[in-house]
Formats: sequence, structure tokens, C-alpha cells
Amino acid sequence: MPTIAELCAERTPLSPEEADIIIDLSRHLQLFADVFQSDVFIDCPLADQGTALVVAEAKPTTAPSLYRSSVVGLHAYAHNEPAVMFSLLSGQPVIGSRGISQEQIAIRQNVVPIRAKTGRVIGVLIMEQDISELVEQEKNVERLRETTEQLSETLLAVALSESSVQSLMHEGIVLFDGQAHITYANPRAREMLQEIGHSGAPEGSSLAELFYGKLDRASLLAPAGIVRQELVLGHVALELKTVSINRQHQGALGLMLIRDISDLKEKEKQLVIKSAVIKEIHHRVKNNLQTVSSLLRLQMRRTKLDEVEKIYRDSINRINSIAVIHEMLAYDGLETIQFNDVLDRIAKNVVSSTAKPDQTIRVAIAGDALTLPSDMATTLALVSNELVQNCATHAFVDREQGDIRISLYCSGQIVRMEVADNGIGLPAAGDSARKGHLGLKITETLVRENLGGLLQMASTGEGTQVTVTFPLFPAEPKPV
Repeated sequence: MPTIAELCAERTPLSPEEADIIIDLSRHLQLFADVFQSDVFIDCPLADQGTALVVAEAKPTTAPSLYRSSVVGLHAYAHNEPAVMFSLLSGQPVIGSRGISQEQIAIRQNVVPIRAKTGRVIGVLIMEQDISELVEQEKNVERLRETTEQLSETLLAVALSESSVQSLMHEGIVLFDGQAHITYANPRAREMLQEIGHSGAPEGSSLAELFYGKLDRASLLAPAGIVRQELVLGHVALELKTVSINRQHQGALGLMLIRDISDLKEKEKQLVIKSAVIKEIHHRVKNNLQTVSSLLRLQMRRTKLDEVEKIYRDSINRINSIAVIHEMLAYDGLETIQFNDVLDRIAKNVVSSTAKPDQTIRVAIAGDALTLPSDMATTLALVSNELVQNCATHAFVDREQGDIRISLYCSGQIVRMEVADNGIGLPAAGDSARKGHLGLKITETLVRENLGGLLQMASTGEGTQVTVTFPLFPAEPKPV
């Protein structure tokens, strides 16, 4: 097996001094692996920015390893390990990213950048832990949570027929016989029955009488399961839960829990009102943006200068991209956005407004479903608008047709969006031409400042591909 020095010298762009830093750190990997009970690796960047090389590893002696054989000398690719590539390119750590190992084991991955004395990122330190048991526990907790309520109420029903604990309960408790006549009511149940207009002892009365005929007697006496019902009687809202316990020899067949949910219903009412107000605000913002867009479109039609018309069109597309976000927020009333739908609408709108009359430009969207907070979705909508607009404007000059493919990938905390075309590719000027392009300047600023991410542009041999990579939860800014 080649040494770390040989791997760094032969296969990476690291200098001898930078390789010495990697070699020195590798001497401590076994200690890290044993202390943290993790598989520990060092990956170094290659000339290809989408690939890294595993140059060192250590398997824990204090816990089982995730790997059956050595991975030193193998490549790590962006589509398999996005957290590693994001940390190498951005210099930011990624903590708690989840993934699947080569042996199909659920893992938690922590990635920390390694820097040279100059501050340049020359590698990443990776710790991977087996969390398959944790994942299974989370699934079990979810299943238990679904059955806890039914189980606890059944146990409570059995206990109530044999003890006096019912007088300590905050919920109203009512026991009834096979004819749906009440045999017992605790003090809290008596209070709530008085609030809906009943006086005197409820024992002997039928449930139908107490709740003014609004209960289904057949469902109350069902042999199994819990029957839930909400009643609004005057200013009081009650939640009723009935369970059959089949203890006829003690004079009781069923148990009913009564809960006063008047305050809860009032809060729900206020939330509904607030939600409606928020949706109306988003609706009005969308309308105002569309009004501004229409005014700009009228101004655009009056100009005879192609450059001025292009500036108007670019501004209109940006405004419409933001309006799409507010339209969805107004429709759903949520603070999160299904971004795939937004992306589809933006791409079609940009292509229809930018393509020449004799051009056919097709757009395809693929990859993972992506849900984003509204502020992050707004930023990515603007970024998508600029990238698609750039493709439609520059990639298919003097061509009658072209294809734009947009792919979304979400792995753990890392999101990657690729916008690729089969156009003419990047100009020979490369970065110099890119620096003078306002749309790309806007895009790079939005990705870096608002998303805390990276933007990469490259010719693919079949056109141009722009890749935007960013964390779902950007790191908090460091205090000054």
C-alpha cells in the first residue's frame, strides 16, 4: 500500500510542506478513532473539484468498524459524499450529516477542514459512527407514540374501577353501564356538567340526556377501541373519549374521559384568523409585485433600444420569481415551500419571455423533492431565475433549439442544484467574461451571502453546467 507521502505527491496538488501537515495529523488518527469510537479518515482534494482522495484511515479498537476493508487510495465523489466536498470547497465544518456507508449501514458523519499555514484547505478530517440502532430506536419511538394514548387510557379504565385515584384527575371521568346510564362521575366531571347546564348528581342519568342527545349510543357501547367526539354546547367546548372495558360484574361497562377544550378552541380560532391574515398579506404582496411587473412591461414596450429592453426583461423576471413564492405562501399559508413546483414555474416563465420566436428551448427538472423555508426559497428562486435566464440568453445563440436540465439533490444537510445546458459552452475568456456579467455577480452574491454556499461553473464538453451547493442550516456568523 502506498504511503501518505506517496499518495499526496503522486495524486494530489499538495506541496511537500502541506503533505507533512497531513502526515503529522495522521499519527493521531488511531487515538481519535478509539476515543470517539468512530472510523476516522483524512481526504485530500484532487485537481478535479468534484473528487477527493482518501489518504489515511483508522478503525476503532473500542467499537466495531463500519468497513470490512481499507479504503485508502479510493476516491470520494460529490454525489456520494456531499458533506466532504462542501467542507473541502467552502472551508466550513459539517456536523451531524447522516448518510449510508458502502456496507449500507446508517452513519452519522462529522467533517472538519484541515488548513495549511496559509489558511488554504488541504484536506478534511472525517469521523463516521454507526447510528443504525439510533435510527431503529427512532422508528420504535414513533410506533410507541402512536399506541401510547390507547394503552394508557385502557390501563386507566381498569384502575379506576378498583381505586379512588379518579378524584385526583384533571379530566372528568364518567363510568357507565350496559344501558349507557352513569354509575359514577368524579368531581371534575360534575363541574363540567354543571357548566353545560346540569345540576344535581349525574348518577342514574343517561349519557344521551346529559349531552342533549348529541352522542351515538351504539358507538359508545362498541366492544373495542376508543370513540372520540368533540361537542360545542353554548360557550363550552368538550372533548369526549370513550373506551369499553367490559367489567359488567362490577356494574360498569365503559369509561368516558371529558376534557374542557374551550381555551384550546379559542386559540385555534385565533390561529386561523392570523393564518388568514398572513395569507392575505402574501396575496397582496404578490398582486403588488405583479403590478410593478406590468408597469415595467409597459415601459419596456416603449423603448427601442435592445439593451434597455433586456434590462427591463431581466428585472421583470426577477420580480416574477419573487411573486411566485408569495403566491404559494398565500395559497398554502405555510412558512415552507415545495421548491420543485417553484422551479418549474420560474423556468417556464423565463424561457417563454427570453427565447426568440423561432427558438425551441426545453426545460427538464429532475432529482429529489426539496422543501425549503420561505426566505431560503426566495433566494434560491432568484438564483434559479438568473441561471435559467443565462442559459436561455447565451447558451443557444444562433441555434434553433436547446435543452436545459435542472437537477436537485438533498443529502443530509447539504443541497446541490445543477443547471446544465447543451449550448455553446463557456467563452474562451472564462473567468474574465464571467466577472463582467451582472446576472452572475448577483447569483454569486446571493449564494455566498444568503445561502452560505458555493457556486461553480464549468464546460462539460456538451455545454455548460453551473452547480450551487449550500447547507440547509447555514453556520451562525462568528462573533466579532
